[in-house]
Amino acid sequence: MPQASSPIGVFDSGVGGLSVLRALLAAMPHERFVYLADSANAPYGERGDAYVGARTHAITEYLREQHHIKALVVACNTATAAAIHEVRSSHPELPLVGLEPAIKPALAVTKTGHVGVIGTRGTLTSAKFGKLMASLADQAHFVVQPCDGLAHAIERSVALPVANQGSPIHATETGALCARYVQAMGSFGTAPGQMDTLVLGCTHYIFVAHELRALVGPGVQFIETGEPVARQTRRLLETAGLQATPDGAVATEAPRTRLLTTGQVAMLQAAAERWLGLPADCCETVSVP
Repeated sequence: MPQASSPIGVFDSGVGGLSVLRALLAAMPHERFVYLADSANAPYGERGDAYVGARTHAITEYLREQHHIKALVVACNTATAAAIHEVRSSHPELPLVGLEPAIKPALAVTKTGHVGVIGTRGTLTSAKFGKLMASLADQAHFVVQPCDGLAHAIERSVALPVANQGSPIHATETGALCARYVQAMGSFGTAPGQMDTLVLGCTHYIFVAHELRALVGPGVQFIETGEPVARQTRRLLETAGLQATPDGAVATEAPRTRLLTTGQVAMLQAAAERWLGLPADCCETVSVP
């Protein structure tokens, strides 16, 4: 059985979930984490529900059997939409936190009543997302934009040098894709009829916040899910009596954070260093059939 000193599992189809891990690390300094990027099978957002569901089940089993996790954060909107209910049924005793685009928080902050939502096609065409939108449709005007290829481009970009801050948005693949999708959505701003709030409905998208900000302007609020997920994870551990203590964190010799990937370790190492400031030696390649 998992102990308070056991790690929390976190997984995504790739490196985008590192944005959620970053929030978890900040919120729970005494906890240990095992992050798994299923990069060999990414992007999930452009695959079918059956495939994503099978991968979600396989990774959950792997993290429980090989790493004895005490809780699981599904740091992937697409996997949450496709498989979270089945995973809850299969592992009822496991504290489980999933993601969904933060529509309700966006409603709480919009002043114009016009909200933009960007995400993968898998997330935005899912039954789960459709049900959420139907329940809130009369509360604001939503513009929903699937961003095909953007998450994958963000993954590829970690191996490239950081773009010069003065470079044109279209100079990079990620910038060009952001521009294409933002322009397709319509007008952003704080005037009546403009979208004053943008929901980042994929964990990868916070890593192109600079490009998005340049495109939508300074007055638009970005809503993402890392901090709310960290708060919910902490609440579930408290309820289950599985919170790590400072003494327990000192007593264990295991590293605080392990990063695993089913794909190329170099990509994960580059992302971990760039986005989390973690060393390359905390990353390794694993096989999850």
